[in-house]
Formats: sequence, C-alpha cells, structure tokens
Amino acid sequence: MKIISVRKALTLTSKSEKNQNIKSVQAIIDQVKKKGDSALVSFEKKFNNVTIGDLLVTKKEILDAYKLVTKEQVSAISEAKKRLTKTELALKNQLKKIRIVVDGTRIIKSFEPLSVVGCYVPGGLARYPSSAIMSIVPAKLAGVKTIVVVTPPNKQGKIDPLVLVAANLCGADLIFKVGGAHAIAALALGTESIPKADKIVGPGGSFVTTAKYLVTNMTSIDMLAGPTELVVLADDSANPNLVALDLISQAEHSSDTKCILITTSQNMANEVSSEITKLLSVIPRKDLVRSSLQKNGFIAVGVMSEAIELANKIAPEHIQVMTKNPNKIAQKIKTAGLILIGQNTPSAASDYLLGTNHILPTGQFGRSRGSLSSLDFLKIQTSVESSKPTLKKINKHLKLLTDSETLPNHYLAVKKRL
Repeated sequence: MKIISVRKALTLTSKSEKNQNIKSVQAIIDQVKKKGDSALVSFEKKFNNVTIGDLLVTKKEILDAYKLVTKEQVSAISEAKKRLTKTELALKNQLKKIRIVVDGTRIIKSFEPLSVVGCYVPGGLARYPSSAIMSIVPAKLAGVKTIVVVTPPNKQGKIDPLVLVAANLCGADLIFKVGGAHAIAALALGTESIPKADKIVGPGGSFVTTAKYLVTNMTSIDMLAGPTELVVLADDSANPNLVALDLISQAEHSSDTKCILITTSQNMANEVSSEITKLLSVIPRKDLVRSSLQKNGFIAVGVMSEAIELANKIAPEHIQVMTKNPNKIAQKIKTAGLILIGQNTPSAASDYLLGTNHILPTGQFGRSRGSLSSLDFLKIQTSVESSKPTLKKINKHLKLLTDSETLPNHYLAVKKRL
C-alpha cells in the first residue's frame, strides 16, 4: 500500500465511475416487464448457464437443506439472529404512537409495517447466509406481512443449503431461485410467481446495484450499496499486526474494495505496510487481497485533527477507531456508516455477530443514512382531524398564504366551511 500524507489525501477527489451497465440493465428490466417468469428463466440460462424448473423454493427443498448443514452451522446462524434481534427489538420498542393536539386539531403519527418487501441475498459462486440474516430479521421484527427472498442458484440450479436455512430460520415467506438484475426487476414489477415489492433491500454486484437504481420510479430501495469500504483510524497505541489483518479482512471481499489506514504515526504506517507485505505471502485469497489493496488502498499519515477531517471526508462504510482515547475520537466521526470503537471491535466481527447490521451505506452515503434496520421496513402514517374552531383560527393566515401562492381555490374550500 502506498504511504502519503493526510494533507495530500485531503486534496484527492473521489473518482466518479461512469456506469457502463445502464443500457444493458434497462434492456433486462424491459424483458422482465414483457415476459415475466419466462424472462427470468431465460436470463438464468443466458448469464449463469443454469436451467431452472420451478423458480419458487419448495418446502421439501427447505427441509432437505437442513439435512445438508451441521448443527454447529445452524447454531451459528441462530446466534447471529438472536444478537441482531436484540438490537432491532430495542430500536423498534422506542417507536411509540405519537398524539398531538393543537387548538382542537388532533394529529396521530404511527409506525406501520410495509406489506411486501424483497430481500436480495447475493450468491451464485459464493454463499452469504449472513446477508440473509441482516435483511430478513429487521423486516420480520418490523411486522412486514410478506418477506420475499431472491438469491442466485448455483450451477445445479439449487440454492446453497446454508442460505436456505438462514432465510427459513429468520422468517422468509417466499424464496426464489433467481438473482442478478432480472431478480430486482421481478421484485419491482411483479411477475406470475414473484409479488411486486413495496421496497427492495440488500447488497449485490454492479448489475444488481444498477437495477436497483433504475427501478426507483417503480418501488423504494434501501440504498445503493457498492464495494466494501474500511477506514482504520489509528495512533501509535494500535497493534500493527491487527490493523493489517483488519484491512486484509475487508480487502478479500472483492478487487474493488477500498481499505485505508489513517494514522498519526509514521512508524505505525511503516509497520502496517511491512505486516501486510509479510501476510500477503501466506494468507488465503492473497491475489485478490493484493489486487484490492494495491489498486484502491493507501496509508495516510498526519496530525489527528486532519486525520479526523479526512475520515469524515471519505465517509466510509466502516471506520475502526484504534487510538488511546477511542470514544473521544469516535464522537468526532459524523459520516461513517458504522463506527467500531477500540482495539477489540474488528469490522470482521461486526459483519456477523456483534448485533449490528452489515448492510451499510457506501459511496459517501453514510453522510445521510446509517445501516439497514427495522426503520427501513416501516412508514410513518399520519392522520389529522380538524374542527370548525380551528379553521376559524387559521382563516386569516390561510388566506394570506393562498393569495401569496396564487391558489385562491384553496382558500375557497376552507371559507365555505365557515
């Protein structure tokens, strides 16, 4: 990893990559709109060379999946579900119905669950039961009536048994053997088999992300989640070996991850760089990690005030604060998707079992939102009841405002009641 000054890093601008997928993804969406399920089957054959019989996973397939996983794996999934449930339940329990009475006007605000939600779980060549947990659990706790999971099948046309078990344990209502941009299109449009979703959530590759972007005129989405991002903010109290391992752990996701060390210590920068070089000769997936760190990673050295400024400018998906006073420093981080505090809070653990959600904003969207949560599956429903005394009280101000906006019929609708 290259070592530069924090000041130089502050002058760097983020590269905006032109999305080359829009035209081809729009063509996929158009085909799904026209042909429904048959388009989904065709695209699985075309893109993945997989022949799908029935898109819907059957109860028998789910029961068979339990026979193909170990008790220890089921236990691990259950533990992850339990820890995330505790966090999400604590959040949801804070959302009480609100009643406001002003001058005879009664306003009620309540939190109502969405009816149908689509959860995209990545798959195909890899398995991500953890992503199933992270999207299904908060939806279930929010009270979503129908949770639909779409996930790519393997070359045998099957869903990975661990993903199936995770989805079933967490409460998915329908699971479909379909992935990619065409799965997102199916959720947005609805097909003969797949119900139209009120909202689509979950991470995916570049085609999935593009599809989510293109269907936002038809349904809601959670966020446009791109490649993993990790910033480690460290001083000379951090362990260089742990810092190196943390950067490597996120770099193994894909070759386009962004893993960065910001440090106040030149010695720390040199030691971490040296540790990474040593580890790259012995770790699994070393070619992928090396590619990611060389292409997108860097180490920046500078004073703490500038280090914090740079961290907030990057607005990463995760930031680990590994300093002498991590809580004090963490309070100054305002734009990260998730802040991990102290030497023993690695992002690798938060991806699975710390009780936080690993579906997080990337691409600087941490400036405006946090992790996926039960809030994503609720809408604020507002009702209001007014009265004639209230209308009399606001009459003068209402006329002034409607006249100012040249909307006289608004005022007439109220005046008639008086």
